[in-house]
Amino acid sequence: MELASVLEFLEDATGRGCACVLVTVCAVEGSSMRNLGTIMGVASDGSFAGSLSGGCIENAVVSEALHVLKAGEARQVRFGAGSPYLDIKLPCGGGLDLHFQPLGEGHFVGDCIASIRGREPFSIHIDAHGARHVRGWHSSAFDPQTGHSTFGHWPAPKLQIIGHGAGLAALALLGRSYGCALRVLTPDTRLIGELGEQAIHGLSLNRTDQTDLLLSDPWTATVFLFHDHDWEIDLMEAALEQPHFYLGAMGGRRAHSFRCEALSARGVTQDRLDTIHAPIGLFHSSRDPQTLALSALAQIIRAYQDTDFEAHFGAAHG
Repeated sequence: MELASVLEFLEDATGRGCACVLVTVCAVEGSSMRNLGTIMGVASDGSFAGSLSGGCIENAVVSEALHVLKAGEARQVRFGAGSPYLDIKLPCGGGLDLHFQPLGEGHFVGDCIASIRGREPFSIHIDAHGARHVRGWHSSAFDPQTGHSTFGHWPAPKLQIIGHGAGLAALALLGRSYGCALRVLTPDTRLIGELGEQAIHGLSLNRTDQTDLLLSDPWTATVFLFHDHDWEIDLMEAALEQPHFYLGAMGGRRAHSFRCEALSARGVTQDRLDTIHAPIGLFHSSRDPQTLALSALAQIIRAYQDTDFEAHFGAAHG
């Protein structure tokens, strides 16, 4: 999502010969629009990527970053409440402690991008030696006296969409615009062609037992969008066994009762069945594809944000 776009901006700007600054939200006082660890990238030509507020301080951040580049050393600056910049205020009344780190030569940006593309948790650590990529997720930590900080980043949500019809295409397009990774499986070759024209790759699903095509991780939401629910059972049984933070299926209560009976007959336990979101979406009875897609994606992103990945996967990925 935005993390990836900021890092890609820094990679591109460095490739153009621009010196760059990494700006990180290290501490928040009061309410804030952005989370701890949110980053912004600023290049020596004044261009930037990312945002740290609703537009209130971005120009000031760019100006500060250019001063940092001129001075050639990192600094920590408070904006908002308690800031020496009395003319720059946050509407929420809070304050942000931002760390400005000039980026020298090295593999920091490339290593972060590689982790994002490989869907691997990673952390950014900042100390007197600069910013560095750390493998694995680590809890947020910030020492205001030394400026040392660490912020962990989980992979962005991936949508594994399995099914057919206009609802699948609408969800794929909406998910991409949000910044989700995509994996699309469908028996509809026409739909694969249409998605291809939108630069979305679809895999051809020819049989109901092609469970080898499923590919998920703990940050995957698997979504079944079949009108013919006979397509689901083999695939859903396998998907329930794979890591995921969400699994949902289209259809009403009668359709869900059918799938639960079929899965139960195969030995799927009730606690597993209870994890299936059906009918799918935050608001049900959605008849048109765009509303269905919006309803489903809203439910998926809420599930992603509500999942305590640290409790479930922190030890394994820290």
